[in-house]
Amino acid sequence: MKTGLWQGDIAAVLRRQRATLVSVGVFSAAINLLLLAPAIYMLQVYDRVLTSHNEATLFMLTLLVIGLFALMAAIDWLRSLVMIRLSNRFDMSLNQRIYSATFAANRLRGDVNAGQAMRDLTVLRQFIAGPAFFAFLDAPWFPIYLLCIFLFDTTLGVFALGGALVLIGLTFLNERLAARPLAAAGELSIQSSGLAGSSLRNAEVIDAMGMLEGLQRRWLAIQHRFLYQQSLASSRSAAVSSLTRGVRLALQSLMLGLAALLVVDGSITAGMMIAASILMSRTLAPIEALIGGWRQWGDTRQAWQRLDDLLRTNSEQVAPMSLPRPTGVLTLERVNAAIPGTRSVILGGVTARIEPGSVLGLIGPSGSGKSTLVRLMVGVWPPMSGSVRLDGADLHRWNKSEVGPAIGYLPQTVELFAGSVSDNIARFGEAEADKVVAAARLAGVHDTILRLSQGYDTHLGEGGRGLSQGQKQRLGLARALYDAPALLVLDEPDASLDEEGTRALRQAIEAERERGCTIVVVSHRRELVSLVSHLMVVGQGRMQDFGTVKAVTGRLVRQSPLSTVPRKVPADEPNAPGDVSQGGTP
Repeated sequence: MKTGLWQGDIAAVLRRQRATLVSVGVFSAAINLLLLAPAIYMLQVYDRVLTSHNEATLFMLTLLVIGLFALMAAIDWLRSLVMIRLSNRFDMSLNQRIYSATFAANRLRGDVNAGQAMRDLTVLRQFIAGPAFFAFLDAPWFPIYLLCIFLFDTTLGVFALGGALVLIGLTFLNERLAARPLAAAGELSIQSSGLAGSSLRNAEVIDAMGMLEGLQRRWLAIQHRFLYQQSLASSRSAAVSSLTRGVRLALQSLMLGLAALLVVDGSITAGMMIAASILMSRTLAPIEALIGGWRQWGDTRQAWQRLDDLLRTNSEQVAPMSLPRPTGVLTLERVNAAIPGTRSVILGGVTARIEPGSVLGLIGPSGSGKSTLVRLMVGVWPPMSGSVRLDGADLHRWNKSEVGPAIGYLPQTVELFAGSVSDNIARFGEAEADKVVAAARLAGVHDTILRLSQGYDTHLGEGGRGLSQGQKQRLGLARALYDAPALLVLDEPDASLDEEGTRALRQAIEAERERGCTIVVVSHRRELVSLVSHLMVVGQGRMQDFGTVKAVTGRLVRQSPLSTVPRKVPADEPNAPGDVSQGGTP
């Protein structure tokens, strides 16, 4: 692995487990020393028992070696238990950090596969408790077996050393041949699973418009490339592994033949011949195990690299000092907005102050940056420059677990989650029945919920499966209204609502305004625009105007008498519903 990886969060977790790793190293040392027992046993049997014909010696040697084998098995079992617990502690130390980093990356860029990050953590955990890691722990001990062979005879030692170097060379050859296609296969696998998951999430649209065949061809092209790269890596690794196995068996046989020749010459004893053959096997076995587990090593290295990049890019934030619940004073100071990770300004020069009890209407043509500005107002995206403040505190730096309950946010695309209706309204916190019902009544969805199969306890599928778009939007509104937020931001809240839903939305905005909530509404319908006290006009990459409805309307009329400007509509005006601007949805 790259040296830089040892400076990251993953390496820090492993360093904290240094004492446990040292104990595992001690266990490995004991196991490898005990693996000398078969060679010593055969040496004593051939050179002592067979020459003396002493059955008592054979019996005692056999009892001793059985005891050593039992001890080795116990230590090996204990080492496995320690590594299993270590892998679990490793997972528990990182899973919340990785979850938070994945959430932050998706919130800002929306390009991180959360499932892949968790699978990568699983790969690391399984590697720690798996045979490939044990092979790594055992490999440094093969020089001990080499030394024992040298003690028997220098010629045998040189031969064993040459054989070990050959296998080490094959290990590096395997890495060189398989690393690049393995890396390519890993990237293609992520692309393939991501495309398949996206298709499944949008099955209705795909089926209705006959898009399945085209998307399937696209997925199949990626899958074919993935299979090719994986097959290439596997075939190369298999070829090297087969060659390694053949070389190892040949070396063991040649070692036995060479030792037999030395026995004939009288240089060594028959016991040394058998012991040298066993030690040769032990010398080469860890190296062969490393080659056999190279695929897992490659997967682990890639998983480590992806997680390390994720954690470095989304560093852990230190929780700031707690602040009182905000009253709702929203201030934007020379805000320039851009998509996170880019330097292209979408909307610039936004300066405004919105007091509690005010209703700000945010208007402008499609693509003018309204939704981007809304994301800044609720702290989802950081401003490129300038600041967004709530009660004077930088909203982006406020502890979200504290300020979040004081913010109600209804985005254009309403996301509901698997769980009960009450869980979704209560934001998956400790649901307080009176607050849940109050929010549902305020959103005008209480009666609709009661008609569901189990009322507020009705379980919703992922994404609110089983509800209409209008029902989802009204449940999303109830969630935004839960627990009397100080700041309420609604991005096209009436996009999927019927007349009854729009009337309930209007009543909710009026009630929240009377309560003193700060409200921001993105909409083009007169029913909602007629409720606003202030207007902000955005377009051409900047804030074009801001102020009270009367002031902004007057300025726009003076600038362009033919412009269509939102205005408050008298309740008795006929045909009031309708679009009030030439812009589309934000």
